[in-house]
Amino acid sequence: MDREKQRQRYIAGTEGAPPVPPPGGYRGARRQQQGPVAVAPAAPPLAAPAAGIAASEGTAAAAAEKRPANLLGWAALGVSILFAIVLLGSLLAGGTDLIYGITMLALQLGVLALIVAALFTTRGRMLGAIALVITILFNVATVGGLSALQTSASGSYDGQKSDKQKHEEAYPGIKGTDPQDILSQQSLEEVQAASESLFADIRARVTAEFGYEWVQVGEEDFRPERNGYGGESMLVEYASAGWATTEPIHDYQRKLDVMSVIDDVVSEHGLPSLYSFNDEYSSMDPSIKTKFYGSDDPRRQHTWEYYTENWPEPIRFYANIFDLSQDATGGFLKQREAQTARTGEPLEGLQMVVVASAVLSEADREEFEKKLEEYPGYF
Repeated sequence: MDREKQRQRYIAGTEGAPPVPPPGGYRGARRQQQGPVAVAPAAPPLAAPAAGIAASEGTAAAAAEKRPANLLGWAALGVSILFAIVLLGSLLAGGTDLIYGITMLALQLGVLALIVAALFTTRGRMLGAIALVITILFNVATVGGLSALQTSASGSYDGQKSDKQKHEEAYPGIKGTDPQDILSQQSLEEVQAASESLFADIRARVTAEFGYEWVQVGEEDFRPERNGYGGESMLVEYASAGWATTEPIHDYQRKLDVMSVIDDVVSEHGLPSLYSFNDEYSSMDPSIKTKFYGSDDPRRQHTWEYYTENWPEPIRFYANIFDLSQDATGGFLKQREAQTARTGEPLEGLQMVVVASAVLSEADREEFEKKLEEYPGYF
């Protein structure tokens, strides 16, 4: 009875379901096999062998890459760096002749041979390529070119000069000029004083007779004179500050009168009469006059140029008149405008300046004489 109740509990609510099998199951029913079922292995894909081969090759390549570079590659890199340092050191020292020497060229070829050898090895190829880049940047041609430019700009060719040449380079005078003539002529200070006195008298006379006012043009300029032996002497070329009238001078007769007054003043200061480069009595060829002054006829010239000097003293005096009313093409106007932009001088009018070459300052006279003792027989 108890079993029946239990059975009824399990089948409750199964209306419409097929009847449960009798105890022990139906006769002839096949029992389910127990235990795991063996599954046949799937056939490997056709690409598996190729993939295995590729994987093995990749592993081999990775192993090869991990191997250190050989000694040849390191040698090429080290030698190229060392050679670049030697070239840069020669450049800083100004050794242009050393860079272009046979020894340096032979070393350059040796470095290149070592780099090429490294490039043909598997483990040295990367370092060889780096060494090649360094050699391309720093070699005899490029560094030598820079050194030559530096040497040319500074004028230092010490590596190619003998001791005698270096000694001559420091000569205080000028080759071909007797030192005694330099010592006996006007000094720089005397030239400056004489120029200022001459300018003052000319300005006063021209203003008194024609009413022109003046303006100073530029400043004094001092340029070292070369000594003729590759160096600089103790002498200088002196250019005074210029003076210019603030008004133009267009009338032909007025130009002649102004130059006549200036001629009187320079004569009073012991200089010869003015010489005209542009007038009809000049020895200059007419075609040259036309080129420089706009015409060979003084009446149609845009520039008058007068000159005198007190040779054997060093003073050279110049007086010019610029007249834009005689500029037929406008080309001279452009020249004057450019000059005015640089110096601030008037476009037209009278201008004068003094130039003196190879003058010695009084302050340098004692040192000049002392240095000359090292050069007996020189000039």
